[in-house]
Amino acid sequence: MPSTSFTPRERILAAMHMGKPDRVPVMCQMSIGHMLQQLRLPPHEFWFDVETFAEGLIQLRELYRFDGILVSLHGHNRDWRTDLVSVREENGLQILTFHDREMTFPNDDLPLVRFTVPRQQLSAAEADPSEIPTEITYIPVSQDLYFHLDLKNKFEVFDLIHEKVGDTVSVHGEVTSPFDYLLDFLGHQNALLALMLEPDKCKAILQRFTGGIVSLSREMCDMPIDAVKISSPFAGMDFISPVAYEEFIIPYEKQIVQAIQEKGKYAYLHTCGAIGDRLDMMVKSGASGLECLDPPPLGNVELEDAVDRVGQSMFIKGNIDSVNVLLHGDDDEVRADAQRRIQIGKQSRGFILSTACSIAPHVKRERVQILTELAERHPYVD
Repeated sequence: MPSTSFTPRERILAAMHMGKPDRVPVMCQMSIGHMLQQLRLPPHEFWFDVETFAEGLIQLRELYRFDGILVSLHGHNRDWRTDLVSVREENGLQILTFHDREMTFPNDDLPLVRFTVPRQQLSAAEADPSEIPTEITYIPVSQDLYFHLDLKNKFEVFDLIHEKVGDTVSVHGEVTSPFDYLLDFLGHQNALLALMLEPDKCKAILQRFTGGIVSLSREMCDMPIDAVKISSPFAGMDFISPVAYEEFIIPYEKQIVQAIQEKGKYAYLHTCGAIGDRLDMMVKSGASGLECLDPPPLGNVELEDAVDRVGQSMFIKGNIDSVNVLLHGDDDEVRADAQRRIQIGKQSRGFILSTACSIAPHVKRERVQILTELAERHPYVD
């Protein structure tokens, strides 16, 4: 048995450094819906209020005894109510009306947005990359759902969390990939067509956004964090080919990875769905690690294969099926699945036990608590 007991932060850092701590660390990304179901907070307060959001992340970390906290939203504006026109409730849902949009807040999902004036998408031919702001001002969370950044107060959430957890827990920030911004800027259909018809224009747009994300990442790395997740959910097999991945994803994400690593932090990629045909290409990004690795039927990555192909050059964070195992399986299935992944993951140089993608909204808390319980029972052996 190892003679040294690690703190949660030391455990994550050891894994990201491609080493072995006392046991496999555990750190899962959680969907907004799951967090809301566990915290029972007013959804709009959790979304907009920085102190509520920070405290919620800390409470969930304690509930599940995770070794790290992922901060997926930042740049909260303390004056967000200034633009609020009205609040009403319909069918148990809170609906907030702003000057330009209406937002409906369920208690188990992301907010739903309807703009007063629908946004007009440009074609690639009409778009002018030079008109894209050099500073990132929003997070494209989902279709028509934007988290606007308070540019004068972009990173308060990290300070609030650090005040409570100090250096005992590994805190990770998140930025969104240039490809996501391209899809949002042109619209998904226009953007995917433009990859074939206007590739040079797409590259100019991607580079413009990349510059802003690089700057944002560098600033974020000055905060008390250990790593930055680069969220790139639309870069899998179901959206673009391996050839397009190498042409439109790697060159831009590589710049972000380099900027993060130059600041002394770890950078890891998050891509959902089927990525089995591009695992080896992802190494070319220079990223420290890789997460999701959705197993069948959500994706097509078997952990054994990922360990063989990239597990000696990148840390692996994954890959429990949150839907078919955690949500629809029983406790015995969860234990068997997690234990198998722990044993396989130990064969890589660095492994963090996690759900493949986010914990689904209605997964029972007891199922998630099994993960750390199991990891504690299976320490590394010297």
